[in-house]
Amino acid sequence: MVRTSEVTERMVRVESSGVVLAGDLALPPAARGAVLFAHGSGSSRHSPRNRRVAATLQAAGLATLLLDLLTEREDELERAGGELRFDLDLLTGRLVAATAWLRTDPATGALPIGYFGASTGAGAALMAAAERPDWISAVVSRGGRPDLAGDALRRVEAPTLLIVGGLDTAVIRVNRDAAAWMRAPVTLEIVPGATHLFEEPGTLEAVASLARDWLVRYLAPVAT
Repeated sequence: MVRTSEVTERMVRVESSGVVLAGDLALPPAARGAVLFAHGSGSSRHSPRNRRVAATLQAAGLATLLLDLLTEREDELERAGGELRFDLDLLTGRLVAATAWLRTDPATGALPIGYFGASTGAGAALMAAAERPDWISAVVSRGGRPDLAGDALRRVEAPTLLIVGGLDTAVIRVNRDAAAWMRAPVTLEIVPGATHLFEEPGTLEAVASLARDWLVRYLAPVAT
C-alpha cells in the first residue's frame, strides 16, 4: 500500500469468469464516490492519460479504480493481432464484475459509482451501465465509441457526458448519433483544437476538468 499526497493506493485483483484482472485502487481521504476506468484498445491501467484524469478526480475526493480489462496473456495475444479489445460482451462482463467488487470492498462498498470510458472502453462502460442501472450513477466518455453499445444505449439510465476532440470529426459524428438514441440525460462536450488522443497542450486538462465536474455533480451532489 502506498500513500501519495494523502491518497492511499493499493493494487487489487478482480476475478471475472475464471480470470483474474489487475487493478490500481486509489482512495483519497473521506472519498465521496468511486470511478471505474474502462480503457480503450491498445491501452491498460498504466495509461498516462487516464492516470492524469484519475489524479484530478482524486483531488476532488473521488476514489479511482484503473483496471486491466485483459489478462497479461490476453494482452500478449492482442499485441500479436488479436481482437479481444473489440469484444464488447467480454469487456462489459468484466466491468460488471469489477463494479460488483467495488460494491463489496470495505473501502468502497458504500460509495456511489461512476464509469470513465475511453475509445472502445466507453462502449463497454455504457453497456455495463445499461446492464446494471441500479449500480451506476454517472458515465463519462473520452474520445469514445458509444455507438458500439448498440441497442443498450436506450437502456442507460445514468447521466452521461460525451467528450470529443474538436478535430476528431468522425468520432464527433458517432457521438452525436449515439446521444440522439439515448434516453438518459446526455451532454456532448467538444474540446476545441483536440485530436482523438487529446495530446495537444491543455486539451487533456480540459477533459479532466469536465469529467471532474460531471462526476462530482452526480456522485457527490452535496459537495456542489
